[in-house]
Amino acid sequence: MIHSSPKNIALFNSIIISLIFAASYAAIYLIYENIAIEPGIYLTLLIFFFTFLTINYSINKFIYSRLKVIYRTIGKLRTQKMPQKKGKQIQKSSDVLDIVNQVVMEWSEEQKQEIEALKQGAKYRREFIGNLSHELKTPIFNIQGYISTLLDGGLEDQDVNRKFLQRSEKSINRMIALVDDLEYISKLESGELKLKPERFDLLQLTKEVFDFLEMKAEKTNTKLIISGSLARSVFVKADKKRIRQVLINLVDNAIKYTDKKNSKVNVVFYDFHDKYLVEVRDNGMG
Repeated sequence: MIHSSPKNIALFNSIIISLIFAASYAAIYLIYENIAIEPGIYLTLLIFFFTFLTINYSINKFIYSRLKVIYRTIGKLRTQKMPQKKGKQIQKSSDVLDIVNQVVMEWSEEQKQEIEALKQGAKYRREFIGNLSHELKTPIFNIQGYISTLLDGGLEDQDVNRKFLQRSEKSINRMIALVDDLEYISKLESGELKLKPERFDLLQLTKEVFDFLEMKAEKTNTKLIISGSLARSVFVKADKKRIRQVLINLVDNAIKYTDKKNSKVNVVFYDFHDKYLVEVRDNGMG
């Protein structure tokens, strides 16, 4: 290729400049017959060598030396950011400018992807912080309702006070789980969040979620129903905290948007042999 190295670039431009000078000198020679041809040849050769050396030195000194710095800097940054990730194979090319251009374009694309990931992470963080106060209100109001009931006379009833104290404990655990979620955000952003699968009863977990959201459902006269083929305990292996969080979010959202006149939220279970599908339905619009 013509532009494969500084020398080739300098050679190409020197030939062009020399040919222009030679053509100009030839035109003058044809117009003025008393001008000798030999000086024109010597001058052409002199201009060729002078322009070649000047252009070659300029490119190496002011352009390629800086390109090398950029190339090395980007290479170090990519190595530091992706120590375990194997980078794309640089296509073999004899054109140094093409190689540097390819490296810069790949680095630019990597930076765009990183920026998008940061924007997405910031969006999730804002949504979580915005929903955190709302999520904390549910267990706080639940505890407030249980304590009020106990103070209004339920404390003397052994069945009522034990039941409400147990539900208060679940609401407190929910508050603790929300606080723990703050830590999960930082782990999620750093890539350190890992699922912790354990064996638990999926049907019992759903009932616990219903108990947790019972106070909120009663305020809107919403019926919480479990249906499907799971009439018995079903043990699954998954991250119980994450599944519980997902169920709470789905049921809580269904309570918000269900039909106010005949409010009903139905959790349906489907048995697919070694897997289970959990579907949360409401009778609202949409």
